Amino acid sequence: MALSVLYAGRPARWPEFQPPLEAEFAKAGLDVHLATDFAPETVDYIVFSPTGPVSDFTPFTRAKAVLSLWAGVEKVVGNETLTQPLCRMVDDGLTLGMTEWVTGHVLRHHLDIDKDVTRSAGNWDAEIPPLAPERPITILGLGELGRAAAAPLIGLGFPVTGWSRSPKSVPYMTCLHGKDGLKDALKTAEILVLLLPNTPATENILNADTMGLLPKGAVVINPGRGPLINDEDLLAALDAGQIGHATLDVFRVEPLPEGHPFWHHPKVTVTPHIAADTRPSTSAKVIAENVRRSEAGEPLLHLVDRHLGY
Repeated sequence: MALSVLYAGRPARWPEFQPPLEAEFAKAGLDVHLATDFAPETVDYIVFSPTGPVSDFTPFTRAKAVLSLWAGVEKVVGNETLTQPLCRMVDDGLTLGMTEWVTGHVLRHHLDIDKDVTRSAGNWDAEIPPLAPERPITILGLGELGRAAAAPLIGLGFPVTGWSRSPKSVPYMTCLHGKDGLKDALKTAEILVLLLPNTPATENILNADTMGLLPKGAVVINPGRGPLINDEDLLAALDAGQIGHATLDVFRVEPLPEGHPFWHHPKVTVTPHIAADTRPSTSAKVIAENVRRSEAGEPLLHLVDRHLGY
């Protein structure tokens, strides 16, 4: 009997996801009926995103797992109706997209490319940037994305410090953890990259006090989660010159409202949550592998710890 897999992602993306999902299920040797409309009690697996049609999981009495298309699960992990195992998305496409975005914007700020591309005729004055070994970088968050984003920066010669809530070890990187480690990680960060999950413990981790620990004029790059930053404190730090520039890809409210000060601040670059989008071709492999694992009685990949929230 075929497995019933419900696509409960954003409806507009169904035509993009259907072909690769069906292809990967077939490659995995799975007999799957994939659709957007099943009687809830007949569904075996839910391919899910918070922008899709499912918010009450109670009727899905047969579902063996909820397989998220998003890396972040803060919008669903607290849902009291969700009693099924929840897996977040970790896939090569998402990871590579984030790595490319972070590397590009770190180099943009390191080389002060904004200044050069807006240079006017006759302005020949040049300020030579330091070389990579002279530019300390800190990454907050040493999960899959944080470790991946660090690798090319380390390869280019940047001294990279990573911070996480619990002890981690990453080759060629200074790894710090805990409250004291956070202070030390911030004190040297001329460029700070935020790649933490959004949990009660990480909300507003970048605030007036922690921004005050950064070297004056430091750059903040946030492709992680909007609530990691206290927006008002960031604007004040930018106006005071404590923060030299902020490049932000994620926000508390998305799309970022037209009247938000970030749109008009000369020291803020806004990008529309593009650092790490879920690609159908690569995410379909992860979804199919997790269904195969579940049916074979093997552990699920990227299972969310409800207590930690990620």
